[in-house]
Amino acid sequence: MTTVVVTGATGNVGRHVVSELRRRGVPHRALTRDTERATAVLGPGADLVQGDFTDPESLRTAFAGAEQAFLICANDPRQVENAANAIEAAATAGARRVVLLSTVGAEVGAAKTFADQHGRIEHHLRSAGIPYVILRSGFLMSNLLGSLPTIRQVGQIFLPADDARVAMIDPRDVAACAVAVLCGQSEDGETHVITGPEAITFTEVARHLSTALGRTAEYTPVPDEAALAGMLEAGMPAWLAEGVVGVFQLLRDGANDHATDSVLQLTGHDPRPVADFARDLMALLLTR
Repeated sequence: MTTVVVTGATGNVGRHVVSELRRRGVPHRALTRDTERATAVLGPGADLVQGDFTDPESLRTAFAGAEQAFLICANDPRQVENAANAIEAAATAGARRVVLLSTVGAEVGAAKTFADQHGRIEHHLRSAGIPYVILRSGFLMSNLLGSLPTIRQVGQIFLPADDARVAMIDPRDVAACAVAVLCGQSEDGETHVITGPEAITFTEVARHLSTALGRTAEYTPVPDEAALAGMLEAGMPAWLAEGVVGVFQLLRDGANDHATDSVLQLTGHDPRPVADFARDLMALLLTR
């Protein structure tokens, strides 16, 4: 069995990658800067290794002997540099495959920051001389968690999406695709666009959340300027707020407006619909 280094191991996708690798008995290491937090998220017995994307030497130590890597870099002004450090560490370790989590719309020179950053990371990986598989994820359903405060306070979801149709995906399905690829369910060099089962509007999303939460949640579209101002007022860094608004501009332009069958092809099961995510979210909230 191969040893897999999992980056972003405590995130919305990475934690499920770790869980599935453990279930399958695949040797792995969860890369983390904070072992105490990682233990709280991943549970006791998690195989943790300390490392920091901004510290290339720590990455070389963390990746030593690894045969595969799951690479996801959080949004950051230094995201491309951070990913390049990890790719270099994987190459130095002699890894035989890197599975990169990217995003729909990724393209070098894209007008929107996050799409450009992911495009540059993809380009760097393709040029690194390491076998790779790229997973371009649709809009993650876990992003809906950011609307829970306004749902609780005023029963509203405020987003600059207008009537965009989005084939959003459950992070558990993204993780399942990643593990399937790590276990051989893809040819090297392939790029898979992974989405949920259907493209739906945020008005429809609000209906599913209302049913699951047992209270009214209505979607109210807002202009980009109002969304940006609201995020800045809430304390979000300007670079991140502007990047989030850019994501919704891409969604309005149709970047994620059709579903693919990639989840079924890679995992053998259909992706979860928003209704299932909302139901499971409610069950999780009730246990807190």
